[in-house]
Amino acid sequence: MRVRSARRRRGAAELLVRGVLACSVLTLILLGLLPRTGWYRTQTVLSGSMRPYFSPGDLVVVTPEPLSQVRVGHVITYRIPVGDHHVQTHRVTRIVRGGANPLVRTKGDANAEADPWTAKLHGTTAWRVRLVVPKAGWAIARLRSPAARSISIFAAPFLLALVGLWRIWRVPDATELPDAIG
Repeated sequence: MRVRSARRRRGAAELLVRGVLACSVLTLILLGLLPRTGWYRTQTVLSGSMRPYFSPGDLVVVTPEPLSQVRVGHVITYRIPVGDHHVQTHRVTRIVRGGANPLVRTKGDANAEADPWTAKLHGTTAWRVRLVVPKAGWAIARLRSPAARSISIFAAPFLLALVGLWRIWRVPDATELPDAIG
């Protein structure tokens, strides 16, 4: 009976480790590699200006769209034309001028007034919000912290090495030994 329960615990532990590894690889691909292809970008929402569409801590996925396709009502991500030129995601309320470099007016859904500028969109594409993942942005922010960086650089490889050494040096139980050839 003890052998079965020990085997079950080992199996559960191995399944857990494989699950964590699979989630880590999937996260690396979705958040680290695929955005580099230009198919989409992910951004963490920092303000409540677009409530209820999305809130602080949410993760938004934006995809490129030709500037000629930008319409009133689209929620786009762009650099504001004043101050520090930070990236902002607001709804287009008016297209002042179309063409190669359109001029648009924007407004946050939760804001009483429109943004105090007219934004000129540059390049060939605008970044339009396609998906909102509630609260996932907080996890991304935590992963960018110095503590998480230290863990990923030092602790994770150390733990993987320990697991590898444990698998090499452990004494197999009787059920894992090969049958004797007679």
